[in-house]
Order: sequence, then structure tokens, then C-alpha cells
Amino acid sequence: MKKNYFLLLLAFTAIGFAQIPSGYYNTATGTGYTLKTQLYNIIKGHTNNGYAGLYTTYLTSDVDNFYENDGTILDMYSENPSGTDPYTYTTGTTQRCGNYSVEGDCYNREHIIPQSVFNEQSPMVADAHFITPTDGKVNGMRSNYPHGTVSTATYTSQNGSKLGSSSVSGYSGTVFEPINAFKGDIARMYFYFATRYENTVSGYSYPMFDGSSTKVFTTAFLNMLLAWHTQDPVSAREIARNNAIYGRQNNRNPFIDHPEYVNQIWGGTPPSGDTQAPTAPTSLASTAKTSTSITLAWNASTDNTAVTAYDVYANSVLKTSVSGLTATITGLTASTTYSIYVRAKDAAGNTSTSSNTISVTTNSSGTGTATDLLFSEYIEGSGNNKALEIANNTGTSVSLAAYTIKKQTNGAGSWSTGLALSGTLATGSKFVIVNSSISSSCFTAGTANISTAATELMFNGNDAVGLFKNGVLIDIIGTFNGGTANFAVDVTLRRKSTVTSPSTTFNLSSQWDSYATDTCNNLSSKMALAIEDNGAEKIVENSNEIVLYPNPSDGNFNIAYADSIPYSIEIISFAGQKVFEKQNTLDNTVSVSHLSKGIYIIKIITAEKTLIKKVVIN
Repeated sequence: MKKNYFLLLLAFTAIGFAQIPSGYYNTATGTGYTLKTQLYNIIKGHTNNGYAGLYTTYLTSDVDNFYENDGTILDMYSENPSGTDPYTYTTGTTQRCGNYSVEGDCYNREHIIPQSVFNEQSPMVADAHFITPTDGKVNGMRSNYPHGTVSTATYTSQNGSKLGSSSVSGYSGTVFEPINAFKGDIARMYFYFATRYENTVSGYSYPMFDGSSTKVFTTAFLNMLLAWHTQDPVSAREIARNNAIYGRQNNRNPFIDHPEYVNQIWGGTPPSGDTQAPTAPTSLASTAKTSTSITLAWNASTDNTAVTAYDVYANSVLKTSVSGLTATITGLTASTTYSIYVRAKDAAGNTSTSSNTISVTTNSSGTGTATDLLFSEYIEGSGNNKALEIANNTGTSVSLAAYTIKKQTNGAGSWSTGLALSGTLATGSKFVIVNSSISSSCFTAGTANISTAATELMFNGNDAVGLFKNGVLIDIIGTFNGGTANFAVDVTLRRKSTVTSPSTTFNLSSQWDSYATDTCNNLSSKMALAIEDNGAEKIVENSNEIVLYPNPSDGNFNIAYADSIPYSIEIISFAGQKVFEKQNTLDNTVSVSHLSKGIYIIKIITAEKTLIKKVVIN
């Protein structure tokens, strides 16, 4: 069925999707088996969506957005990480549909720990954290055999997974060995099972288990799993899968969020014997705030293996851990200053030094939704360095067709005819109008929403400037009929965050913060304008322009970024499940034709900014 796409801009100042919930692991403070029990108490009692519900979970948890990026089912037993897959499965159409006589026939559900081990009991039988979609033929060949290293293979799948005699010390039976790229994934599923079902696992009979509720595994198989965990660190695919399953089951695999827990519980060598900490995150900044939340962004750390998470601290207290380069701290107190820094960590648990520390004050509790558009910045600088910025904090997109800007010259006479505005200004975004002769050292005129030589952008320090709606004044800079005395000459004014609504009375001290001549660095910090592009709505964001617009004909979104530098993209369902992720790409087309009808959040991350939008797929 053909899908139609309607793109809306939505400003999310406090988005928490695809992140470890704040405080989720606060009680995980022990070591050894004490830590394991603490984790059990955190992740037990998850939501059971039923055995059939696994296929619904797979629509978001096991989609290939990491290798071919084609939206097909990601199957660890058929995926070829370094080349073309031997076959692929599309979501919802090739499940439980064949006789599994050959590979590529159909996919079904593979219990990494066979369901016969726990007598097909709930909730184990439907726990997606250790049940994955796999080719039916390969799943059947694996049967109930334990995972292990193969000495002599009797069967090899098309992606290189093997069945054969065991080379695991002390076990001479048949084992199944996945390819190297997924050995860590499978090991962390075993560690999850041993923790989540700590209360029952001692009663399960399985060659890999030792009959205890603490160690769980025999020494030989434990050593193998620890080696797999070390050799194949946590990947972006695992993080996305963990987030998606959390959205469905309301519990997480702690060994993906915190790989260091494995070694803290069972011992062994940290991944790759790694003792090198990541570099500190840089350029930490606050990008948005409310009375109870602060949104942050920073530049990535580097590591000799890979950075797996970033810990965010406020007043030296861990508030949240995230895998990306943005985070929102929630549950804060209004009108309170917080000292914030970020630390990076890798799969071995090595932690970086702190980023730069920033001090951010939350808005007052009285700061709410604005009643209408308002002036947010005014630049009356040297020469023709003159600019105005309008903000939309109303909570909804606003058509600019009703708005004009007018000027009164030298504090006397009538208002000018007016400069008409056009387009749509999304909530949380800003609209910039500059003098067309503004100095390039102050602002690039071509990146403004309007660049003009009209009289309204030739104001001086004694010229009142008004924002009109349907011909009625709603906001003003300066005083109408205020005379020739300068009220704002050679100065940049920025509206205080406590001002949420326009005012027809100008009060410099209570409404505005003043900055030195030609202070232009904040202008258009969240500028956005909707324009028409061949019948499809296109959003132009910020002065150096990220463009995201739909193509209703073929199920793709087009992305253009003027600087042509790599970006990362995440698509998150409105329920909080990550359904698509692509890291460090230059592609200008992203396929979303596999997504079902619904509301999704699109997050684009570059080194300089984070762009968040809402898309409704009809």
C-alpha cells in the first residue's frame, strides 16, 4: 500500500527516548554475585507481551539499519556483516510461512537458551532479550544444542555459522557456533538470562549450566562466554535492540548498558584487556531548558576500541546514561543552578575525565507557554549590522501571514507601512530578518529568513520597532512616540528567558539582557521556516541549513546538510522505540518505507547541532 507522508516540525525540549532511564541502575552498587542480585531486582517483573508478541517486537528491535540499512529483518544466523546477505526477510511477510527445508525459506523465533530448558514456561518463553528472529532452517539445525566453539563442522550456514563437535574443554557433545560478529551479542543474552531468572535458573538442566543460581555456568562455558564478550564489544545494533525491547517489555539487558558488569560479577579480563580510557567529551552546552529540565549536547569522545555510553552528572550526581551525543535531565527544580558535566566510558568500563563543566539555571516556575510570537533578539550594531529575531514559544506552529514588522522613525510620526512576513514558524523555532548589507563577520545575510534593505531594517537606537498581528501591535522594542533619545544604540538585546509573552510596553531592565556592539553569535540559534518545495513541505533549519523533507512517491525522506559533513540519524516511534539508526553517514536519502502507520520522532545529530522533528506516516 502506498504511504503518504506529512512532515511537521516539533520542538522537543525534553526528549528522553532511547536513553537509559534516569536512576535505572542507582541500586546496582555491589560487586560479584551481590551485584547480580541487585540487577535481578531491577529487571525482574517485566511486561510479558506473549509468544506471538515477539513478532511485533521484532518490527523495531531487529531491523537491519546497521549493515545493508535496508529495513529487512536482522538475523544473526544469516547476516553477512562484510558483504551481501545470502538472502533477506521483510518484516511481517516471511515469518512462520514455510517448511524450513532450505535457507531463505522463512524466519521464526530462536530461543538462545532453548525453551525446553525451562519447559516453555512464561515469562521466559516470550522474553525478547534472548529470543531473536532467525532463519527457520538454521534455527532447526541449531536445535537445542548449546552454543560453543566447533572443532569439526558437520553443517555450515550460508553466513558461516557452524554446527559440529565441541572444542569446549570438558564437553564432547555437539555445539553451535555463531560467526564472530555476533558472539558478544549472544554471550550478553546468556548473562541476561542468568540474571533475570536468578530465582529459577538453578533448577534448569542444560550442558552450559552448573546448577547454581549465582555462577550459573560451568567453568569451561563461562570462560568461553567471557571471551566472546571481550572479543565482540557492545555494538550500536545491540544498543538499539535493547532500547526497542525496553519500550515493549519495560526492562533492559544491563550487560549492554553496562558491559563492565560482566567482569564485576563473573571476573575475567575486560574486553580486549582494555585499560585505556576514552578522551573527555568536549564542547558541552545547554541547548534548551524548562523549569524542570535541561537539554544538553556535546562533541564525541574517542577511544582505542569504542565509546559505549556517556554518563551525565548534575551537581556531581549521575542523572542519566546515553549512547548518543545529547541528553535531557528531567525532574529538576525551578530557578535552580546546576553544575553539569559528562563522562564517556567504553565497553571495558574505563571512564574518561570530565568534560567542560557548565552552569545552567532552570527557568522559573512561572515560565510557561507563550500566548503569541515575540521579539527574542535585537541587534543595532555598527554600520548596517541590524537584525531582528522572532521566537515561537506557543507550543504549536504559527502561520506568519498575519504578521508584519513596522518602524517609527526618531520616536515620532506614524508607523511605517510594514514588512510583511510569510511562511510557517514551528514551535520552539526562530525567524530572522536582517539588513541585506549586514557585515559577513556578524551574520551571513543569505542564511536569514528575510534579508532586506527595507526601512524596517534601517532602524537606529531611537527608532521603535513593533510586531503587528492583523494590524494590531502585540510586541515592541522601544517606546512609540518616545522622542529622539536613544533607548538601544550600538547594542545587542536578547529577551530574558522569563519573558514568555509579547508586550506592548517596553521595559529594558526587566525584559532584556544587553550585550556589546556587534554581538551576533546567538542570532538564529534555533531558526526554522517551513516553505513549499514542489508541493511537499520542506523545513529549513538554522543558519547553516539542515533540510529534511518528504518524498511521498517512494517512501523516502531526503536530507540535505549544507556543510556536507557526516551526521547520525535516529527514528523513534512515539512509544519510545528506536526503529531506525544510522551513524556517521553522508547519504542524503533515508528509506522509511518499511515503517508502519504512526507518529515517529526523527533526530539528526551533527557535530554542531541536534535537530528533532515529528513525522506522521499515514
